[in-house]
Amino acid sequence: MSDPTSVPAASSPPLDISVVVPTRNAESLIEDCLASIQRANPREIIVVDGVSTDRTVEIARRYGAIVLSDEGRGLPMARRMGAETASSQQVALVDVDVRLGQGDLQRLLEEFRAEGYTALQAGLHSVSGSGYWGRALADHHRTGRSKNWFGVVATIFERDVLLEHGFDDRFLSGEDIDLRWRLQNAGAKIGVSRRTVVEHRFEDSWEFAKGQFVADGHGLGRMVSNHGPRAMVLLGLPAAGAVRGIALSLARRQPRWIPYYLVYAVYNYLAMAGELAGQVKRSRRARVARPST
Repeated sequence: MSDPTSVPAASSPPLDISVVVPTRNAESLIEDCLASIQRANPREIIVVDGVSTDRTVEIARRYGAIVLSDEGRGLPMARRMGAETASSQQVALVDVDVRLGQGDLQRLLEEFRAEGYTALQAGLHSVSGSGYWGRALADHHRTGRSKNWFGVVATIFERDVLLEHGFDDRFLSGEDIDLRWRLQNAGAKIGVSRRTVVEHRFEDSWEFAKGQFVADGHGLGRMVSNHGPRAMVLLGLPAAGAVRGIALSLARRQPRWIPYYLVYAVYNYLAMAGELAGQVKRSRRARVARPST
């Protein structure tokens, strides 16, 4: 493991980019993440913490990061706070479960500038430990179509554009889909790099996997609420993903993944239904509370 007190050599000028890392109780992940970012020598590392109760903040400070608190308001707020604090016109949003390889950030920044992108995500190679749920999540993401969809796991943005369009704080997950649609509507050039691929790590526990499923379902429900009929196609994503995953599992003679895909679909739809039902209730309350004219 690299020395957390080490600093880049003076002969190596820093990359003109600010790196924002949202965190919450991530002491098992943050050291590898920040060490890989530090080796890239960016102008600054900004860690926005969600009221961690472990050693996350202590470790972040050891790496010389600027540490902010989102006071538990969630990932969209954390990313916005980091972008607002950034001093560079290019901002990299890097999730704490990402590990950059040598030269990855520089290559991604060079591609971003040379190709005139507004936002460019690194390609993702998903990995996990030896547990069933982590391995299933990693296999799903390695073989699913979503690995080529633009998101915010390890993405460089023009700071002004990111602040202009921002994130919807009501999302638990899926805010990347919402942002992608709004950037596309604004004519921004966005994409996923095939030249630079970074490591994206999944935890192994059932609780982690369940949290992913519930957050994704919530995000899809929120997309339908926000975008109306245009987003109705998203309601079929969990079913399509499950059918495709089960078919691939059978074709590859790996039936052990079939329970994963069944549970993935069930929890996505339960969370989606809960979000949509909540939206209906809130709309009714708003109509009742609206004064008559």
